[in-house]
Amino acid sequence: MIAASLVQPSLMLQATIFLGAALLLVPLGKRLHISTVLGYLITGLLLGPSVFDVAGDAESLMHFSEFGVVMLLFVIGLELQPSRLWALRHSIFVFGGLQVGVTGLLLMGLLYEFSSLKLDTAFIVGFGLALSSTAFVLQVLTEKEQLSSTHGREAFTILLFQDIAVIPLLAAIPFLSGVREQTYDLIYFGKVVAVFGGLFLVSRYVVRPFFKFVALSGANELLTAVALFIVMGVSILMGQIGLSMALGAFLTGVLLADSEYRHELEASIEPFKGLLLGLFFMSVGMLTDVKLILAHPAFIIGAAIALMVIKFGVITIIARLLGNRLPTSIRLGVTLAQGGEFAFVLFSTAANSNVLRPEHANLLTLIVTISMALTPIGFMLLEKFGEPRFDKGQPDREYDSIPDHEHPVIIAGFGRVGQIIGRVLRMHNIEFTAIESSANQVDFVRKFGNQVYYGNPQNPQILRTAGIEKARLFIIAIDDIERSIATARYLHTNYPHLQILVRARNRAHFYRLREIGITHIWRETYLSSLDMSRESLELLGISPQKARETITAFRDYDDKLLAQQQAIYEDEAKMIASVQSSMMELESLFDSDHSEGKKLDLNEIETAVGIHKSSS
Repeated sequence: MIAASLVQPSLMLQATIFLGAALLLVPLGKRLHISTVLGYLITGLLLGPSVFDVAGDAESLMHFSEFGVVMLLFVIGLELQPSRLWALRHSIFVFGGLQVGVTGLLLMGLLYEFSSLKLDTAFIVGFGLALSSTAFVLQVLTEKEQLSSTHGREAFTILLFQDIAVIPLLAAIPFLSGVREQTYDLIYFGKVVAVFGGLFLVSRYVVRPFFKFVALSGANELLTAVALFIVMGVSILMGQIGLSMALGAFLTGVLLADSEYRHELEASIEPFKGLLLGLFFMSVGMLTDVKLILAHPAFIIGAAIALMVIKFGVITIIARLLGNRLPTSIRLGVTLAQGGEFAFVLFSTAANSNVLRPEHANLLTLIVTISMALTPIGFMLLEKFGEPRFDKGQPDREYDSIPDHEHPVIIAGFGRVGQIIGRVLRMHNIEFTAIESSANQVDFVRKFGNQVYYGNPQNPQILRTAGIEKARLFIIAIDDIERSIATARYLHTNYPHLQILVRARNRAHFYRLREIGITHIWRETYLSSLDMSRESLELLGISPQKARETITAFRDYDDKLLAQQQAIYEDEAKMIASVQSSMMELESLFDSDHSEGKKLDLNEIETAVGIHKSSS
């Protein structure tokens, strides 16, 4: 029996083998600068029957791991809040719609013209290949710290539209199958309407009150069970009536997107989604038919490259037509050139519905997998040959022409900090010039009637027209630490007459600004933290006067400590020792200076705030 179990491992043993291999190979791949998704694919390929055949029956684990995609679709559905979609409507529906529509129609036409696929099959395949990998792209952009860049934001909005487009594509598959069966389309349409209406009513009148009931019970751990129950229950129901499990999960997420428990749902499902999605990609790699690749290497690899070239070209051209610069358009094209995980779901669903032949589905899955594997190479080529040719200092659009001003104040960075400073200055009728380096932020702020100019605060021409020679005060409220330091250094070096006031994000930022020679520095969360501390002491029963004295003493002590640690802030060991020593010194200081000569003990605190222990 033991020998038999080793020859045909159970599902649990298969999952254990997969997890163990992933723990070894995925971190190794990260060291080699291979993305996590690609690491999962390679792990599955090595474990599969085409290489070492370690895990036995891949099909049974594939059914289990497909639940990862169901989880992914549910979480993506939760992200599609109507208010968020409306705020991003232009980028999502214009840019995303053009990308999916043009790419899908082009691929559909090419497949119908140059292959044996029927028009309905070419439609599903073409639009399936037009989708990119949400998991792959977001992870790569996060790893490269490009998610907040112009091409990163555009990629995110396109992916949002692609996620929305999955709904009609999945819904269309049984319709296309029904075309061959005459009456099936009407039955299916009735099912879709009934299920969607039922999900809407259940989510509004059953699920939300049930979540409230669970939350009021205090058993917060049950929220995870409820989330899993909802996803599994809806998915199983959809499968039983012949509809897509993934579609059901996605619709459920969309309908719960405006629920007050959306964040709890998302947090509960996130760990399971990541784990099962990893298993899904490993299973995809495991089912990759290496023999098929070896039998037709030129065709499969050539088709994957052709797919990437077509998508790259379409996305780059659309991005340029919509006003993006060429470097941004090229980066966006490279980012979204690969096929996506939703193509696997579409092709497998189409094969099960007899819309797509199984051998064609396997071939297309291989092409999408190869395109994912080639994407890191595309990024490498871009970084080696493209980025050096791009002017990194060039803006995403032309800088604004600033009228010649002689305002006494210039504010660099007009986000949450800069805007508050500007409002206070207006109260005293002090004129200022606001410069913001984010085009999106400029457009957003202008909607509310604010006068702000798009530009680089280190650009000499912009500074001259902003009146830098006559300005008395330059306020740096830039969010990005490196840009803040670079701007401060440039101004301190070139305009010694200028008083410079800088926002510091944290203590390390503060130390680096002091090294430059900046003396007027404000840590952004410091005063609000002290105010919260003072109010906390008052709520705990300490008199307002004593609370203010405590905060004043702490602030004086922390200012001295800040100056002392300036010389050692880059030495981690010395900083740790200094912090530990200062904590002991501060406690000793407050112990000896309590207004009543003693500490406020726990019972006093509980009495002050009205906390009463229940007798057991």
